[in-house]
Parts: sequence; C-alpha cells; structure tokens
Amino acid sequence: MSAAVEVAPSILAADFACLGDAIRAVERGGASLLHVDVMDGHFVPNISIGVPVVASLRKATRLQLDVHLMIENPEEYIEAFAKAGADMISVHQEATPHLDRALAMIRDHSCKPGAVINPATPVMMLSEVLGKVDHVLVMSVNPGFGGQAFLPEATEKIRELREIRDRHHHSYRIEVDGGIGPENVAAVARAGAEILVAGTSVFHTADPAAAVREMAHLANQALAQKVRKVV
Repeated sequence: MSAAVEVAPSILAADFACLGDAIRAVERGGASLLHVDVMDGHFVPNISIGVPVVASLRKATRLQLDVHLMIENPEEYIEAFAKAGADMISVHQEATPHLDRALAMIRDHSCKPGAVINPATPVMMLSEVLGKVDHVLVMSVNPGFGGQAFLPEATEKIRELREIRDRHHHSYRIEVDGGIGPENVAAVARAGAEILVAGTSVFHTADPAAAVREMAHLANQALAQKVRKVV
C-alpha cells in the first residue's frame, strides 16, 4: 500500500475541560481520525471514557472516531459504541476467546473492524482473522496509561504485518499506538505503519495543530524516500 500516513490524535491525553478546543486544533492540523481509548479498569489498570463521551464526540466533530476497546467482554459493548457514532472499533486478541465473532459483530454494525495485539502477543495469533479486518493495531506500550516510552520491538511486528499483507494480498491498514512522537514516526512509517496514534506528543504541546502537521510530514517524507530508493 502507498496511501499517505495518517496521525490519529488520542484524546486520552487531551484536557477534557477544553475538549472541543482540542478537537478543533487537531482538525486544523489536518487530522482525519480521532483515537478514542476505552478502558474498564479490568483488562487494563485504568478507567477512561465510555459510550456517552463517544456520543458527545460524534456531535462535536466530523472526524472518523477510531474507538479502541481495552475492555473485557468487548462483544457486550460493540453495539452501543457503534450506535454512539464510532466509525472504527478495535478489540484486543487477548480480551476475548471469540475474536472472529467480535470482528463480525463490528462489521454487522457498519463499523470498520480492527484487531489489537499487546506487546507480548505475537503477530501469528491473528493469522486466522487478518483477511477479515480493516486494520491491525500494534501496541507499542503496555496498554493502560498514556505517556509511556515506545517499545522498539513493535517496529518488527509492523514490518511482519506488512510482509504478511503483501504475501497474502490482504487489505488491512497497520496502526501503531504508544510512545509515538516526532523522534520515531519516520521509522514506524518505513516499517509499514499507516495510522500513527499520538497522544502526549500532540496534546501536551503548545500547538497541537502544528504537532499533527509535523509528525504527518516526517512520516510521509520518510515513506516517500523509501519508495524512491526502491524504484
């Protein structure tokens, strides 16, 4: 795939007292996706937002809502998040013994299905569903908290997913989440990541719009250089 790399700002890192301003800022920066982390305090050691916030976000923006369910029993909540306005819904391989069923439910509710793997989970655990997903999300930190350092082994997983996609003619996009910033967007883009989830490196800056533009530019510049070398 040669589509442009997108930066998906993660609202987990935004100031919720000024959430509307934060969303408008990343819209000005050219973002087309807004990443929404849903945590239940069980699957991950933190609690974040739920269905009502997603519904409020849907009213506040036309950006695609990329809803990442870090919760146990995700099948029980897929319908509610779809009705709230999610465009993409991702579920963890580790969170359900019925991943294929969960992905089918997401698709049946007219959302784009995504599968997620934690740092300790090998790519091979998704082998039976890679032909059925819109995107695969590689966690490059242990999920639960923002502001963590990028785990470099995630880059190899991204590369492996790209090679599998090319070999089997799959169409999924590759997403990466955790510790993403200007210092590593070029490397993950060259490896094959097309959606870069960025939280603190966007919302904890003086100018979130500029931060989105800078990371998108660095990633797409690196991708273009790689293509020129191949040609």
